[in-house]
Amino acid sequence: MLANSLIELDRAHLIHPVASYRSHEAMGVRVLKSGRGATVTDAAGHSLLDGFAGLWCVNVGYGQDSIVEAATKQLRELPYATGYFGLGSEPAIRLAARLAELAPGDLNHIYFTLGGSDAVDSTIRFIRYYYHAKGTPQKDQFISVEYGYHGSSTAGSGLTALPVFHAGFGVPYDWQHKIPSHYPYRNPIGSDPQAIIEASVTALRAKIAELGADRIAAFYVEPIQGSAGVLVPPAGWLKAMRAVCKEHDILFVVDEVITGFGRTGPLFACEEDDIVPDFMTTAKGLTSGYVPMGAVFMSDHVYNTIADGAGKALVGHGYTYSAHPVSAAVALECLRLYEDGLLENGRKAGKRLMEGLRSLADHPLVGDVRGRGMLAAIELVTDKERKTPLPQEADPARRIFDRAWQNGLVIRAFAQGVLGYAPPLCCTDEDIDGIIERTRETLDRTLEDKDVRAVMKG
Repeated sequence: MLANSLIELDRAHLIHPVASYRSHEAMGVRVLKSGRGATVTDAAGHSLLDGFAGLWCVNVGYGQDSIVEAATKQLRELPYATGYFGLGSEPAIRLAARLAELAPGDLNHIYFTLGGSDAVDSTIRFIRYYYHAKGTPQKDQFISVEYGYHGSSTAGSGLTALPVFHAGFGVPYDWQHKIPSHYPYRNPIGSDPQAIIEASVTALRAKIAELGADRIAAFYVEPIQGSAGVLVPPAGWLKAMRAVCKEHDILFVVDEVITGFGRTGPLFACEEDDIVPDFMTTAKGLTSGYVPMGAVFMSDHVYNTIADGAGKALVGHGYTYSAHPVSAAVALECLRLYEDGLLENGRKAGKRLMEGLRSLADHPLVGDVRGRGMLAAIELVTDKERKTPLPQEADPARRIFDRAWQNGLVIRAFAQGVLGYAPPLCCTDEDIDGIIERTRETLDRTLEDKDVRAVMKG
């Protein structure tokens, strides 16, 4: 009775993100009740391995008591402190200092947000201010990468390059531009790593020539394109793009909202790529989703230009909940857990995950297996030679998600027939093996789907 009541209340009142409102009303909500480790349980008592860590974010896993204790202690002591008026709190100050210490290069200045979308939005405002401070306000054009995701704020959604975030919203704006994705599995030039890098460099140079380097403010990129279906660039791709931007005095913004905090192995993915961006955005794993928080990492030269340009004037950008003390206390405890063994466990589990997923490559539906660490995907096809995607009639996003759910597994099922994985870093060998086993069951059931069988080669 309680579950039915919640479903009706949800239908009547709760607007869900990135949903078909009418379809959701018809289908109803699945209510999650509890979580522990890498397992969640719904209101009906059905237990599932969470192969997606909520929304790529519960990196430390569910039910970490030390995080609950850190939040509770801070709530009792000081539940809120504004960062306005020159005020602050100890957790936020210590967190900023610790993040600066852990960040690559000279990313020594931290601005806190509530999540990834407003972190990206904040970088746009900071970048505008930076160029005004330099006396070059005409540098107002922004470039991102096709299939990239940079949030769904009013401005950030235009940097995002996924059609669903544009349709009906009047974005992207005329100052937001795109270059093609690296997408190795479906790149028109083939899958040769060096050729892909050269093609992307050529595309970026062409866009710079088209717009004029004196007009371009910044280039936004994810180390791995998450919401496009976990598109992993060739090794050296990010570094090559960084070099082009540096050559043309274009700020380089790395969006690590998904990849940060151990998701790909190290604390930050750009460490593996051996680059230091001008800005880095983070969220998700910063607090592992236990409370909302994001962070903008700003390099010394950007910070000093803004500070010197403003002089004694106020820099007019701020949020009520920036540097929230409870969120900061949670983030500090998450960092401690990462350093006290979770990063290492994540690397071990990530190796097992990738080996397990690659063992599914011989399945008739599996066209591509890709990933890095605890961030991975399987792309399904009905013809491996032609790389034919699953037909729309098979409704891959809904049916595959439902089959996995019934098998006791939560994954991300993308509309084009890509299965996304981002399990908690706390996963045991048994958890990872369970994810692989339940994935195989889900693939076998998808193979029996009449709409899939109708178009299968042979």
